Amino acid sequence: MKALVVDDSMVMRKVLARALSKAGIEDVDQARDGREAVAAVQKADYGLVLMDWNMPVKAGIDALKDIRALGKEMPIIMITTEAERPRVIEALKLGATSYFRKPFDPDDMASRIQEVIANVSQS
Repeated sequence: MKALVVDDSMVMRKVLARALSKAGIEDVDQARDGREAVAAVQKADYGLVLMDWNMPVKAGIDALKDIRALGKEMPIIMITTEAERPRVIEALKLGATSYFRKPFDPDDMASRIQEVIANVSQS
């Protein structure tokens, strides 16, 4: 499976790529903002996208809308420091598969990524 990690922080992109590796996903592309994410999704088929909510240039939530408008159905997990109920509901209504709250333990994230992939595979 090919995955895309989207975050404006290089350090966070590395942490997310490490969590994906622990989940058994080695083929990982990276994007620095939502605009790059939408462009990447238009060019490649991803089995999973991990995307930060708040980024400059184009926020993750806006990129989520654009990706879904393209008809792309891969699981998209939103990463956020703010996980208030209205915000989570908004993301899920717009097509997010799940969300993770920062900060997180990379080992826990790897397990949760595997759960999301398993749940999507069963659908």
